[in-house]
Amino acid sequence: MIKQWVAIFALCATQVQAADFYFCWVGANDYTMTGQMSIPDAVLGQSLITEQDVTAFKIAGYQAGALLGKWDMTTRGDSDSWFLRYDPERSVFLTPSELGLGVTQAWNANGNANDCGNPGFGFNLGNYAQDFCLNGVWVEESGMPPDTPFLVSAVPVDPYCRTYAPVS
Repeated sequence: MIKQWVAIFALCATQVQAADFYFCWVGANDYTMTGQMSIPDAVLGQSLITEQDVTAFKIAGYQAGALLGKWDMTTRGDSDSWFLRYDPERSVFLTPSELGLGVTQAWNANGNANDCGNPGFGFNLGNYAQDFCLNGVWVEESGMPPDTPFLVSAVPVDPYCRTYAPVS
């Protein structure tokens, strides 16, 4: 019986507390993307958060508020592009010029934004643009300059990038 209680206590003690973060990207031509990620409290003090550090991550892409597609790390296939660079101190996803990399965000979309599957959805922040991949095709008209700031919020956002007011 004591062994069972020790095992239950150990299991409870290893559960990690995590903070949830929300984001909304505004692209060209009425394209937007919302997302949510969870980061364990133990790594929030790091200067750089990567895809290895997040415990939950999901995105949804829209045009004029109409859903285009979704992707999340729980359904990620072995060949899905998955690269994330986040600065928790500034609450911003890093751009290629900040890190000297060609691609700093590849969420089911590689540097060419053409590998998101069909059907499929993905986002890429590379040295040419920030843009979507939809059904295996680069959505060039969604693109923004690569150094456009991409901020993160502590409160949920809607497809138009408006924050939700807390309800008491």
